[in-house]
Amino acid sequence: MKTVIQRVQSAAVRVDGEVVGSVGRGFLLLVGVEVGDTEADADATADKVLRLRCFPGRTPMDETLDDIGGGCLVVSQFTLAGSVRKGNRPSFTSAEEPARAEELYQRVADRLAACGVPVATGRFGAKMQVELVNDGPVTFLLFVRGGRVREVVHGASPDAG
Repeated sequence: MKTVIQRVQSAAVRVDGEVVGSVGRGFLLLVGVEVGDTEADADATADKVLRLRCFPGRTPMDETLDDIGGGCLVVSQFTLAGSVRKGNRPSFTSAEEPARAEELYQRVADRLAACGVPVATGRFGAKMQVELVNDGPVTFLLFVRGGRVREVVHGASPDAG
């Protein structure tokens, strides 16, 4: 499972011009589900998001989502499973079939909500427009496989330490 985590001041997703989900301060999560991803991967993704200390407190990267009372906008993005390695047209053979992908994407959102995080979502399979005010900017790439975090790659503003 691949997830782009963006620290935001606010984020919203629209379908056909209608806002279907929005949050204030917190995270925008773009979740890509790949063939072979499991419930354990969805749970590990949500758990990492819950524990991620990347909001300013005593230090620039100190507080969690819970510490700041933040929310999550969770949006499915199958293109994260795409590959541009060969040719000029992306290949999506690594993307999970839609029914299973929706189940696992929704599991991430549900687990976050079960832990008390205000959660909004996009509309699975719809053509969506996502708007955000990135805070920092701070963006992380989270890769989970086999129920374990495999890698977290980050980019942060120069004042983030």
